[in-house]
Amino acid sequence: MAHTVTFKGNTVPLAGSALKVGDAAPAFATLKVLDKVTLADTPAKARLFSVVPSLDTPVCSMQTKKFDDGLKALGDTVACYTVSLDLPFAQKRFCSAEGVSTMTTLSDVHDHSFGKNWGVLIESGLPLKLLARAVFVVDKAGKIAYAEYVPEVTSEPNYAAAMDALKKAAA
Repeated sequence: MAHTVTFKGNTVPLAGSALKVGDAAPAFATLKVLDKVTLADTPAKARLFSVVPSLDTPVCSMQTKKFDDGLKALGDTVACYTVSLDLPFAQKRFCSAEGVSTMTTLSDVHDHSFGKNWGVLIESGLPLKLLARAVFVVDKAGKIAYAEYVPEVTSEPNYAAAMDALKKAAA
């Protein structure tokens, strides 16, 4: 059975399988500007992966800024990432323009390995590929501690639940 979400009310299939709490965090290869970043390159501490379709849309911008603001109190006890298919240069411009300093942006534009392996790539049903809105928390041991696939891509995630899971994973 296909793993799906809706985009503006229309059902769209997602590549890969839905991750569940307790699963090992899958490998990926993303870009931060022109540097490759893999799961192994992220620190072995609690990590939040906020997945958005495009930073240049209102809900994605709000999601990134809300997590950025909420994470400042946790300091370097956690590592936090916004993942999208935006080009790395556009991500960098967005963060500079919006004052985003806590979230690190990762672009999955190269081979979509994050989208495919984490079950968030919308491969069909839209005129271009996008990542579905989702939030994951990975614990220090590399296991999924929280997974939310937002059922309607244009809706916001459950910020409080994600932050609670991140704080618990960081403890």
